[in-house]
Amino acid sequence: MKKLFFVMMCMMIYTFLNAQSKKKSNGISFGVRAGVNLQNINGRDEFDNKQENKLVPRFHAGFNAELPLADDFFVQPGVLFSTKGTKFKGSNTRLNLSYIEVPVNLLYKPALGNGKLLLGFGPYLAFAVSGKLKPENGNDRSITFKNEISIGEALSGNFLRAFDAGGNLLVGYELSSNLSVQLNAQLGFVNIYPDIAGVANNNRINKNTGFGLSLGYRF
Repeated sequence: MKKLFFVMMCMMIYTFLNAQSKKKSNGISFGVRAGVNLQNINGRDEFDNKQENKLVPRFHAGFNAELPLADDFFVQPGVLFSTKGTKFKGSNTRLNLSYIEVPVNLLYKPALGNGKLLLGFGPYLAFAVSGKLKPENGNDRSITFKNEISIGEALSGNFLRAFDAGGNLLVGYELSSNLSVQLNAQLGFVNIYPDIAGVANNNRINKNTGFGLSLGYRF
């Protein structure tokens, strides 16, 4: 998995640099973005009770492109390395997850003062590359990503789905210097907890949620 992640990151960096070198005056621009999020995992437990986990600080970093649609409107696809997770209520046990995330936002950028207002929304797809459960006793356990697990595996708590998807909202401001700051909010739509073989009604639901702040620069 680590080798695959390294190869993917190299390919993405190469693609980004290659696009920069071939960029023409067609209105398309490229940028980088990084920031800090407060992440959580919300949903219901196996007894259908609402989960009350705690927010944890996480980060994201990557690059994007802006493709013009009409005056002040753009499509903004991107690729991010994004970390997520939660802290479980009543303990110091934490769940750390890492994803390659692909957001595709519709962006509205009207002129405002010397810069531009940023308003956007859109879906994202995400693919887990690593995960770790960190109990209070220090006996860390790696997360295995599977779509279906046995009842015995469900009792261990070491399994999640690799695929996630959801929606983004953003609001921010881009300076005339091409530096920008934006507030982000994200809501997962997919239950990342696997199906349990032989269990028709699995009540457990885990969904990623988060919000935060990021800085960006357009080339």
